[in-house]
Amino acid sequence: MNPHSNLQVLRRPARRRRWRLQVERGSAAIETVLIVPAFLLFVLLIIYAGRVAVTRQAVQAAAAEAARSASLARNPGQAQSAGAGGAASSLHNQHLSCRSQQVRVDASGFAAPVGTPAKVTATVICAVDLSNLTLPGLPGTRTITATMTSPIDTYRERG
Repeated sequence: MNPHSNLQVLRRPARRRRWRLQVERGSAAIETVLIVPAFLLFVLLIIYAGRVAVTRQAVQAAAAEAARSASLARNPGQAQSAGAGGAASSLHNQHLSCRSQQVRVDASGFAAPVGTPAKVTATVICAVDLSNLTLPGLPGTRTITATMTSPIDTYRERG
């Protein structure tokens, strides 16, 4: 057997490895260019969904506070103003600023006679500014609406 033939066998795998490295050269940069923007888009979508979920919860809490505040009033006029004030303070306490905000209080339950179960319904509509999340195809504002109901004390005088 020729002693040099063993050296040639040992050298062949090294040449193949070098050839593979040369062929794959630059593929990491291409993968990075393709994967990083997709990953960033995914992260921004998660942030967007999280902000919408937190906003929805805050608007629901504001609607519950508006309905509760309105149900404690003595007449429909006071119920309207108490509901709007309750919703505004709830949104402020949760550090949520709406681009536009509406509070609708259905105080028709105050017309029911004393001793009859009645309720007050409050609807809060909040347009949230999401323009600081610049995602293509997503709106700059999102309107969140929540409605809650609270009972009026059955045996309390209503005006």
